[in-house]
Amino acid sequence: MIAVFAVMGGVAMAQSPSTSEKLGINSALGIAPATQDFVTEAANSGEFEIQSSKLALDRGDQVSKTFAEQMITDHQKVGSQLKALVQSKNIKVTIPDGVSSSQQSMLDKLKSLKGADFDKKYRDDQYSGHKSTLALFERYAKSGDNPDLKQWAEQTAPALQRHLKMAQELNGSASN
Repeated sequence: MIAVFAVMGGVAMAQSPSTSEKLGINSALGIAPATQDFVTEAANSGEFEIQSSKLALDRGDQVSKTFAEQMITDHQKVGSQLKALVQSKNIKVTIPDGVSSSQQSMLDKLKSLKGADFDKKYRDDQYSGHKSTLALFERYAKSGDNPDLKQWAEQTAPALQRHLKMAQELNGSASN
């Protein structure tokens, strides 16, 4: 992973998405994100899924753990695909290393919880995260400006749709 970043010009700090993307204006209007915004948000959301799911392996109930194992496997694969695509097609973007500041706050909150409180928060975060990530991928697949990333977003969206459905079902089984 580090070698991929080195080849791409070094590990960069996570770039902040544009204001319109960050505020949800693009999403509300159904406008595709800029290529850098798409890559940043896709990478950040994937890393959030991995990190939060690793916490679930330690703190979650068995249902959360089973879901978490699938999320780690799938999002590591998607992250590797994104990095390989950017590198092989020489797409001029920076792939962030880590999560956004708001996602870090969500992880910090998860780290402070245990038991049913942890499971509820983890499951809520999985549902909302997959909902927004699916919307991001669908918007880019429809109107993105890089044909290779556009095709990849279109090919990846069905898996994200399945994840959203799984997260919705998981959220429905949360302890109250």
